[in-house]
Amino acid sequence: MFEEIFFPRNAKKYRAAPLFEEREQYLIHRRDLGATRSSLRKCANNQLSLMHLLNLQEDRRACPSQVEAAAASWSQPKGRRCDWLASPKTTARFVADAVSWLRFLGWLEETETDNRRCGAEVGAYELWMRRDRGLSEATIRGYRAAADQFLEWLTLAKIPLGSISVVDVDDAVIAKKAQGTRGRRTIHDYAQRLRAFIRYSEAQRWCAPGIADGIMPPRFDRDEGIPRGLNREDVLRLLATTEGNRLADKRDRAILMLFIAYGLRAGEVCGLRLDDLDWENEIIRVRCPKTSRTQIYPLSLAVGGAIVRYIREARPSRFGRELFFTTCAPIRPVYPSVLGATVRRRLAALGIVTGKRGTHALRHAAAQHLLDQGMPMKVIGDFLGHRDPSSTAIYAKVNLAALREVAALDMEGLA
Repeated sequence: MFEEIFFPRNAKKYRAAPLFEEREQYLIHRRDLGATRSSLRKCANNQLSLMHLLNLQEDRRACPSQVEAAAASWSQPKGRRCDWLASPKTTARFVADAVSWLRFLGWLEETETDNRRCGAEVGAYELWMRRDRGLSEATIRGYRAAADQFLEWLTLAKIPLGSISVVDVDDAVIAKKAQGTRGRRTIHDYAQRLRAFIRYSEAQRWCAPGIADGIMPPRFDRDEGIPRGLNREDVLRLLATTEGNRLADKRDRAILMLFIAYGLRAGEVCGLRLDDLDWENEIIRVRCPKTSRTQIYPLSLAVGGAIVRYIREARPSRFGRELFFTTCAPIRPVYPSVLGATVRRRLAALGIVTGKRGTHALRHAAAQHLLDQGMPMKVIGDFLGHRDPSSTAIYAKVNLAALREVAALDMEGLA
């Protein structure tokens, strides 16, 4: 392995250092995940530095605080054969490499705080949702996140799960609202998810019965706001940022065109596989994790061309049948937060830093564009995969052109 990333003289030095097998196994693991040669060299250097700073020996365990202390010494001038102070980014990279290596070997001494979010209760709750309820992975992630956040709040408040009351749940919801970064719909959903977790906890006798029935999610009016999508000009400007030849540009162009052309959700794009593309019949099959249904769209020439270019020139070929992957190691299928960060980063580069700027803003923009073209609401709802017509009706509130026509009517002196 070391001969692949170093010149022969340096490779011999790295092979002769202690813990040869432990270091090589991890580097092979990183290579198989798509790490570049440069990244592997830096990781190998960080392994030797960590061994020296912590006096690592076989089966010796270390905790994250010890790794951070070692990183503080390593970042100082002369601490890593350099005469200058390491940057915060470089130091963070050292810590990440060290923690990942120790965790890979099973030598990382995880603290109670580190394991708090992966407790037995939440793990059992997740298994029940998947095995007994058959919920989609997207729904499971949302409900598990709410349970994690609630248990973390209980830990900080020093309240055992077995001693909670309805007042404690209300306080947790109030604390979430007090952060000031959540809308009323988000707070309502959080309270509903807590009620589901508490009801499961009651069935498992982890807490007193009757608490879930007393949880009343805050009310909200689903029509109190309007979709805040991007206007068509900003959408086209966003797409123009992907006209480069970088791997990320080729991937992001195909992803953005799927959002813009079909109004897909982030989870639907992440779930696409090579088998979903029927080139002969020019269709694309999209599985919706929210409704567990598959929808078929015609594959347009522009979207198909962008996908073909990505597959031929940028897509990794040995990591699975998923369509879209990360561009940096570890190479793995993209997930919704990656796509959201991609859209926000490109919008920020255009100077668009207000309003909704995630992937769902593109879905709203696609719906609004169809409405502006005169498409019936039923057609738009079917196109977006809405089961309830009321989900589509909200876009009628922002059809400004139609509202202006109403305002311009001659009321024959009645006004």
